[in-house]
Amino acid sequence: MRIELPTDVKYIIDTLHNAGYEAYAVGGCVRDSILGRTPDDWDITTSAMPLEVKRLFRPTIDTGLQHGTVTVLRHHIGYEVTTYRIDGVYEDARHPKEVTFTRNLKEDLLRRDFTINAMAYNDEEGLIDEYGGLDDIKNRKIRCVGNPIDRFTEDALRMMRAVRFSAQLGYDIEHDTKEAARKLHQRLDMVSAERIQIELCKLITSDNPDFLRIAYELGITSVILPEFDECMRQEQHHIHHCYSVGEHILHALTGIEADRTLRYSMLLHDIGKPRCRIVDDEGKEHYYGHDVKSAEMAHDIMKRLKFDNDTLKKVELLVRNHDLKVEENERAVRRAMNKLGRDMFPMLLKVKKADVLAQSDYMRAEKLDSLKNLWAIYDIIVSEGQCVTIADLAVKGNDLIAEGFKPGPELGRVLNGLLELVIEDPAKNNKEILLKEAKNI
Repeated sequence: MRIELPTDVKYIIDTLHNAGYEAYAVGGCVRDSILGRTPDDWDITTSAMPLEVKRLFRPTIDTGLQHGTVTVLRHHIGYEVTTYRIDGVYEDARHPKEVTFTRNLKEDLLRRDFTINAMAYNDEEGLIDEYGGLDDIKNRKIRCVGNPIDRFTEDALRMMRAVRFSAQLGYDIEHDTKEAARKLHQRLDMVSAERIQIELCKLITSDNPDFLRIAYELGITSVILPEFDECMRQEQHHIHHCYSVGEHILHALTGIEADRTLRYSMLLHDIGKPRCRIVDDEGKEHYYGHDVKSAEMAHDIMKRLKFDNDTLKKVELLVRNHDLKVEENERAVRRAMNKLGRDMFPMLLKVKKADVLAQSDYMRAEKLDSLKNLWAIYDIIVSEGQCVTIADLAVKGNDLIAEGFKPGPELGRVLNGLLELVIEDPAKNNKEILLKEAKNI
């Protein structure tokens, strides 16, 4: 098997070879190349010691000398070159207490997480596959290198990585690997929120976001997202629904594009339902206020997982408004666009569609027709450049100040009043008209 190595990767490997050392491309870049994918980055493993690597290349960055890693810079791109090593005891479910450098490639590959990530390659020797990674690719399996109990004990996040790779590649997790995760899932308590968030993002933005179900079955979500477990246990006996809350969420995830904000909005849009469920005197289920409760919980969950504020605010906004009723006319759509933001309104329509597609067939056609009509109205508003925000007004604050209005709260009140007029009637978004109307506010 031949892999086309980038010119700079080949240069680094050849330079190490010419100096008398072994060197290979290793890990995910080899896996992705075999799968016909373009690797995000290229890692190199070598028998050379870190200082020996540094003597051969300029410039370099001391990425992690204690763990054997030197970053070699070539044409403004960094390539991590790591010495073969054997990891010592892991004390924090992530880092080995110490590492021992070795000249044996097989020992280095043994410490890696999954067989599909434990292959090495160079042009001279071809593919080095000591642990059956190529067979596991052919059989579409995620399998730990060696004993899965050892691998997950070393780094608990590997349990989430197993599910994530399964979702990204559409592979099954091998039985012993799965059972080890089921046994050790509680160790994820020891993993930082930032690392969990990264893996969860990769999972739910994959081609198979509903593989989150596997994380639930293995007990992983009971540690990282216990609110989701509540949803999986909550059945819905309602004419509009045919799944439990959790299964509805999983189906909704698959019905929307792989955008981070949209996928998280679907993951959390009904997260508060189990805590809002009531049964009326006639035995009917209701989830009054679940949109508000879900938004509050989404905020807390995303804070806990250390999300950036921009994503958090967008998701919280979409979750809070996912059941917003918008009438099928331009005035109502302009108001919704003003409330949510010009760019957020189409995202809300996508959320609503994914929500509908994950419900029962009851009135589905009518619901989808309504969303289609709202899209058409939105397109008209955008194409005509209709005003939906203060920034769209034909008059600005300076225009009003020139007419004698004082800066401050009064100016803001007048601008908001003018916006109300224009949202009601776009034809009034004319500077001369608005300056006259301003005097009546």
